[in-house]
Amino acid sequence: MAAPESDLTVAVTGPTGTFGAGLVPLLQADGRVRRIVGIARRPFDPAERGWTKMEYRRGDVRDPSALQEAFAGADVVVHLAFLITGNASRETTRAINVDGTLNVFRAAAAAGARRFVYASSVAAYGWHPDNPERIAEDWPVRPAARLFYAQEKAELEQLLDAESATTPGLALYLLRPPIVLGPNAVGAKDVLPGPLAPIGRRLFGRPRRLPVSVPVVTPEFRLQFVHQEDVGRALQLCVVAAGPPGAYNIAGDGVLTAADVAREFGALPIPVPAAPAQLAARAVARLPFLPPAAEWVEAASRPVIMDTAKAKQQLGWRPRYTGWEALRDTLR
Repeated sequence: MAAPESDLTVAVTGPTGTFGAGLVPLLQADGRVRRIVGIARRPFDPAERGWTKMEYRRGDVRDPSALQEAFAGADVVVHLAFLITGNASRETTRAINVDGTLNVFRAAAAAGARRFVYASSVAAYGWHPDNPERIAEDWPVRPAARLFYAQEKAELEQLLDAESATTPGLALYLLRPPIVLGPNAVGAKDVLPGPLAPIGRRLFGRPRRLPVSVPVVTPEFRLQFVHQEDVGRALQLCVVAAGPPGAYNIAGDGVLTAADVAREFGALPIPVPAAPAQLAARAVARLPFLPPAAEWVEAASRPVIMDTAKAKQQLGWRPRYTGWEALRDTLR
């Protein structure tokens, strides 16, 4: 394992989201980090959050010149800004997620940064029938059949690998978490469009236990979760170069089932075999003109369970929360 660096200036895009809530407090407390630059479209006061090392810079990932100016003097750039849900058009979403990520990488290279840390996703593997039962990092990332989020994550990893091959001075780190939970987890709060958005935020913005036990049909579907603090710790280890560049799977220890999750929410699970539900999910995912929120059904067509040995061995990362504990801390 390489000796971690010190006296670092770290630039972070999207610092106020779920991943930023896990990372920035760790950078704030890390004596190896001297200065943090937080880049976001909407103004915020870092001091109100106790982030005394951070300087706010207003910037949009679609504006390369603003990014390069914000990254001046940065040793490391951590890219967390990404649209998952919301009411933006597909064109706007792609301009932010795909074009914006490439803008961030290129601006980091132009500014002379040494490391680029990108928060990817388990979704980059796609939900393909030939995926192994437990996926390691040497398994290829492949676009999903339908879900735009997964398609963009896979495409971006391939694009960033190509960019990195021509930019040897900028080391590329990719993290692939599953569902991220914790007190600041944003959740699917913007899945409903237009005037219905406030209802969606009320329903989905903060998970809650049910007041009474409700019977819920639960296919035997397996899931991994990771706590936002553990994602933050993995990002921090990449920032200080605790291990070599490359892709890392991260997930809390343990695999849960849909029935386990239903019980934690206070529901009464009614288990059913997984195969019929997966076939139904694949059939629905093939339907034309699915709304964006319905495209997530593809994620139920094939479980994707990751092997996290590489992150533990090469980064020295150890999750402090199991998948169970991450879920319970979110509902607490």
